[in-house]
Amino acid sequence: METVVAVAVLIVAIIAGVFLIHRLNTQHAERIGAFHYSDALPGIGRRHRKRPGAAASGGPPGDGTPGEDREGDRR
Repeated sequence: METVVAVAVLIVAIIAGVFLIHRLNTQHAERIGAFHYSDALPGIGRRHRKRPGAAASGGPPGDGTPGEDREGDRR
């Protein structure tokens, strides 16, 4: 008899936990849905660029004309 009561209490506790987690997830989803354009932690994991699509060139600095080496001398 004690085993049946223990199993029943365990099942009720599991059902209560499932209901509580489901309710908390629903509240969290409503909050996210209301503010889906805001940052949860602003500035973390974000890289802001001054010019979109700007990429750093891997080559040497210069005016980009062919035949120029690093010192700027023509060949």
